[in-house]
Amino acid sequence: MGVLNVPIEKPKPNVDVFIKAVTTDYEPDRPRLIEYLFNVPVMKGILEAAGRKWVDPGPDSQDAYWDNFIALWYHMGYDFVRIERAMGFPGIERRHVDDDNRSFAETSRGPVQTWKDFEEYQWPDPSEGAFFEYEYIASHLPDGMGLICNHAGGPYEFMVKLMGYETLCIALFEEPGLVAAVANRIGELMQKYYERLLQLDNLIAMLPGDDMGFRTATLISPDDLRKYILPWHKTFAAMAHEAGVLYFLHSCGNVEAIMEDLIEDVGIDAKHSFEDAIMPVGEFKKKYGERIGVLGGVDVDKLSRLDPDSLRKYVRGIIDDCAPGGRFAIGSGNSVPDYVPVENYLTFVDEVMR
Repeated sequence: MGVLNVPIEKPKPNVDVFIKAVTTDYEPDRPRLIEYLFNVPVMKGILEAAGRKWVDPGPDSQDAYWDNFIALWYHMGYDFVRIERAMGFPGIERRHVDDDNRSFAETSRGPVQTWKDFEEYQWPDPSEGAFFEYEYIASHLPDGMGLICNHAGGPYEFMVKLMGYETLCIALFEEPGLVAAVANRIGELMQKYYERLLQLDNLIAMLPGDDMGFRTATLISPDDLRKYILPWHKTFAAMAHEAGVLYFLHSCGNVEAIMEDLIEDVGIDAKHSFEDAIMPVGEFKKKYGERIGVLGGVDVDKLSRLDPDSLRKYVRGIIDDCAPGGRFAIGSGNSVPDYVPVENYLTFVDEVMR
């Protein structure tokens, strides 16, 4: 289809249009873009396409790295920059050293197995975490851009990391009091973290990730999510709304069983993370799009493997299905991992801009 129109040399971000597009029936001249995360190799490729040199983060390159980070979102046509950081919960992950320094949650046993573990665990202090990245980005946004941020990970994810998934499933039956204590301690710490985040300038939305489902169902029972997890999301959403900030939710997997809870009780403003094998975003839009915003929708498998022409047709179909009626922003169905070809990502954004 000719030369790609991205990266954009002189974008015109408008965060007010983005907010209106995802919270009302307003249909902008083009769908607004949303993204959850970019993996480092893709970030490098995008920045190189924009004519910028990659800068590794480090003590002597903090400002330059975050300037590049802002430039990525700006030149790709977003109306905001999104960033997340997490409190340091010790001992919750196994590290795998590679180019992207991946980490993996323990599936069986975590550091909190018993009441003794709970009492002796070195819980993080939310007041001690460095907020330099948040503050730098909030104060260096180009005109027209806003900030979307959150604590990286939600109460369910950290409960699994602290206890281990297998241990959690057993404890739900044998030690429900311990499960409640762990969930509440995590929630209380995150609440204090969000109190700090909500003081940032130019903040428009929270977009926490809390993966509560897999292909066919929720990872623990809907009733257990309602008992231990959703009340904390309700607290965070209320805090955001009181501060005039939107509360979006990223949750992978099939969470259909708790969607009514998320909309009516928790009060989310929009839902992110979609996979065609679970529920294509067009179906979700038809079912819930008059009540909440619909964010993302471009299946990561298709974003990774389709040829550029087929990808354009697929993206255009999502736009045709979801743009009418507003309450929509388009992006990947999950995130942009390192196996997504940079050309495919640029093709996707180019099609949106057309």
